[in-house]
Amino acid sequence: MTAKYYIGLMSGTSMDGIDAVLVDFSDDKIKLIESYTQAMPSHLLSGLQRLCQSGSDEINRMGTLDRSVAKLFAQAVNGLLQKAGVAKEQVIAIGSHGQTVRHMPNLEMGFTLQIGDPNTIAILTGIDVIADFRRKDIALGGQGAPLVPAFHQHSFAKTGCRRMILNIGGISNITYLPGDASEVIGFDNGPGNTLLDAWIRQVKGDNFDDNGQWAASGKTDHKLLEHMLSHSYFSLAAPKSTGRELFNQAWLEQQTADFGYLDEADIQSTLLDLTCHSIANDCLKLTQSAELYVCGGGAFNGELIKRLDALLPNYAVTTSATLGMDPKWVEAIAFAWLALRHKQGLTSNLPAVTGASREAVLGAYYPAA
Repeated sequence: MTAKYYIGLMSGTSMDGIDAVLVDFSDDKIKLIESYTQAMPSHLLSGLQRLCQSGSDEINRMGTLDRSVAKLFAQAVNGLLQKAGVAKEQVIAIGSHGQTVRHMPNLEMGFTLQIGDPNTIAILTGIDVIADFRRKDIALGGQGAPLVPAFHQHSFAKTGCRRMILNIGGISNITYLPGDASEVIGFDNGPGNTLLDAWIRQVKGDNFDDNGQWAASGKTDHKLLEHMLSHSYFSLAAPKSTGRELFNQAWLEQQTADFGYLDEADIQSTLLDLTCHSIANDCLKLTQSAELYVCGGGAFNGELIKRLDALLPNYAVTTSATLGMDPKWVEAIAFAWLALRHKQGLTSNLPAVTGASREAVLGAYYPAA
């Protein structure tokens, strides 16, 4: 059968780079052909971080960044194709998540905003683009997130097996696959790496805590941990989604204001436990035992996995690699799959997860021609 190549592009809350994957969906199977990461230039990162907070001249800055991010996405596509030795004519479409700069679904007029102009990507790559996946779900009264649970269900569900798919990026999200006819449950459960990255960047100038070593050198302060876990988001019922609009540097400073006596490494350890405890609490509300598969950047944090495993003694904790999918590329592959679903005219949101009033075909089509 002729290969059905799609490209998935993902840039998450951490904004540390653009993940690009080339995926073959022929024979109704998912085969990762090649992967590529495009680094985020420091000037673009700082511009995006500023845009994520309210400020002056936002519209002009957003318009410029919309094009700049798109050019970087196009570079990622062209770098991927060169690495794979595949011509652009062999690719049916690109599924682009875009870069989220606002996610405010709970306002009276809720919205979500991802930039990275799909027209620019299409022109600079010569490949049709499908993008803007979240706003249809918002229009239907949903959260617009998380969208990956439908992909998790398609790829990882197994009859008779209770499975959790845990994606830990800047924000962590959980998909519960009950293994029977019950509805899939999925939601953003809270901060993944975003606070950990913010704190180590502030104190040490590092972009992330490699393998959780700095957190491992500290001692968790349980008073601070309980204080942070008392935030209303953690007790909020699903469907729910969140982002750096809530869990950000300002929130971190507010939460730690009365804990200035703590050692810096102790705060890092406490932040890691915030991630782990919020995940474990949500898992145990859903089921006392399951197979837990971790993907995203958090899958490569050994200290995080160790603590999570200790909090979930009746869970089998491992990564999505056990299921045959590299944890680094799961989300990017999901957006290639969402592009495939759009081309096939098939729905890809789960109303039980997002809160939308009905299922819908997600995304908008931007031809290269």
